[in-house]
Amino acid sequence: MAQFKRSASAVWRGNGPDGSGVLNGPSGLLSDTPYSAAKRFQNEDGKAGTNPEELIAAAHAGCYAMALSFALTNAGFVPEELSCEATIDMEKGDSGWGFKQITLNLQASVPGIDEQKFMELAKGAKSGCPVSKALSAVPIELNAALK
Repeated sequence: MAQFKRSASAVWRGNGPDGSGVLNGPSGLLSDTPYSAAKRFQNEDGKAGTNPEELIAAAHAGCYAMALSFALTNAGFVPEELSCEATIDMEKGDSGWGFKQITLNLQASVPGIDEQKFMELAKGAKSGCPVSKALSAVPIELNAALK
């Protein structure tokens, strides 16, 4: 059985509301990348720094696009482009913040495929993607369209 591990680390300093942290990963993409409560909750456009939801959304969009690419290729269709945006809707309830829903919006350019086969493979990749599986407690909606 093939296996591999991936890791990243976080260091937080200070209290919850006023503290801050940095994220690091071995690829260097996350290299003392700042995050804080202010960057998470008070910065709607997300440009002041990253947050856990942005990282999960990026991971989900990337994993889904790759899973769909493999599914399409295995079915004999080579995609020219798969552009996926993942949006996480957050909701504050009695027990605090939680994921309400994740929406995957996909625009695809796949020569030679018909709409029915495309949607079959797109839906299969959504349920088969490892990040979708990890997030299965959250409703995941797929909006997929061929260009």
